[in-house]
Amino acid sequence: MTIEVLPQLVPQVCRIAAQAGQKIVAVRQAGYEVFEKPDRSPVTTADLAAHRKIAAGLKELDMPWPVLSEEAVEPMPWERRRDWETYWLVDPLDGTREFLRESPEFTVNIALVRRHQPVLGVVGAPALGLLYYAHRGGGAWRQDAQGMAEAIRCRAFPKTDLPVIAASRRHASPHVKPLLERLEPYQERRIGSSLKSCRIAEGSVDLYPRHGPTHEWDTAAAQCIVEEAGGSILDWQLQPLRYNRSSSLINPSFLVLGDRRHDWAALLDGLPNAPA
Repeated sequence: MTIEVLPQLVPQVCRIAAQAGQKIVAVRQAGYEVFEKPDRSPVTTADLAAHRKIAAGLKELDMPWPVLSEEAVEPMPWERRRDWETYWLVDPLDGTREFLRESPEFTVNIALVRRHQPVLGVVGAPALGLLYYAHRGGGAWRQDAQGMAEAIRCRAFPKTDLPVIAASRRHASPHVKPLLERLEPYQERRIGSSLKSCRIAEGSVDLYPRHGPTHEWDTAAAQCIVEEAGGSILDWQLQPLRYNRSSSLINPSFLVLGDRRHDWAALLDGLPNAPA
């Protein structure tokens, strides 16, 4: 695969994500069932319907790349995926708990990963009528319900106004709480799913610190969008998240940063999990 193919793929993947989102909304309106996965997390018939729609749509693209989806019938063993150079990484319905609570803050995530890095990302928020997308070297974009698209950009970390943080003081983990204390005073935003990262990409949020388990399909699409908007998704050692590098699909704790020029290393100095 060469970088030249990415601009042609973006509108096709956006269409697939939009169709999956429409399917989710239709299933939600008609009524759905809820099941429990082996890890005790919920999955609904809307998740499964979106997975089928995305898998079929990606197959129609006639590209030679495998698909790794959260809702695949069988987990893809490491022995089969360890040598993948390029593949699709999909979360058909990110934010299932938001979906179950009737919140509109759930998303459809589709990423194309090449050599462990996301090079194309689409995040659809069907209940909000929003679609975020990016490809390597093409900038980041947000499309509204009327189909109007505009370029988006992370904002500079505020020097006078209060920073906006996608994290909860009340629910902060022991690893995140000391960081939040250093940032006081700040504005707090409660946001679901990968929309937290997309809000950073569009410049309405400055930082999202995450400690606790997430999977690679939760972050890859949004990472491409954030990076193309001028931000970063880094582990607590300030290294970019990378994908399909081990048998585990669990991400490390990470930070979504909206301003690469800010001195984040100084802010993290001495905190748990921070760089030595």
